[in-house]
Amino acid sequence: MERCLLSVDWDYFVSTKSENFGSYIENKRTIIDLWYKRYIQSKTYGKDIRDLFHLSSEVNNFWNKIKCFYRFEKDIRVYVSDSHTLSYTIAKDNNCNVVYLFDAHADLGYGGLSSLDFEVNCANWLGKLFKNKEIEEAHIIYSPFTFEEPKYFQLMNNIYNIDYPEFKDLDTEINVSVIHICRSGAWTPPWFDKKFIEFVNELDIPYKVIECPLRKWSTKDISYSDQLHYMMA
Repeated sequence: MERCLLSVDWDYFVSTKSENFGSYIENKRTIIDLWYKRYIQSKTYGKDIRDLFHLSSEVNNFWNKIKCFYRFEKDIRVYVSDSHTLSYTIAKDNNCNVVYLFDAHADLGYGGLSSLDFEVNCANWLGKLFKNKEIEEAHIIYSPFTFEEPKYFQLMNNIYNIDYPEFKDLDTEINVSVIHICRSGAWTPPWFDKKFIEFVNELDIPYKVIECPLRKWSTKDISYSDQLHYMMA
């Protein structure tokens, strides 16, 4: 029986002019302090970091489009977290054998098959699901803003059942057993968090939040000691 995990990364909707923003390490330093550091550094050059990012208008109609292709099971479960790593546990615990991933990153592991020898993390959770024989297939729908290409994962593409369809080319009537929405705070700016919460609520299905701390973002009256703290991030 096919059981499908629909995994949506908030960075699918975030456009940036630089591929250097983001971190595969997830902690307080990378999900909030580092954003202040970047703000301070950009300000030094007379720029506002917030001008380097914008949110796709697709975010406003995403769930309506999703419902054109997917059919949610009656007892569907929805989880919200900061880290995408949780998708591994969700897929395993819910006996999912298929993953549909909307993301700016494939999360198959970066560095070839050897990256799957490490513990599960936000960069390899999908590859680990394959290696540990937890899933049979994955469909990666790349963000229009991604810097990646499927050919970067050619070795894994040859070994595992992976494809990279465009949104418009998805099959219809895809049954979904569980949904995971992750914020990926190490990649997505904190000033978009309010819109993220609105996005989650627009799904209009009860959800469980797991380790997704509220990020407060204010650039007013940042003290000198705060600046030193952030610059050490």
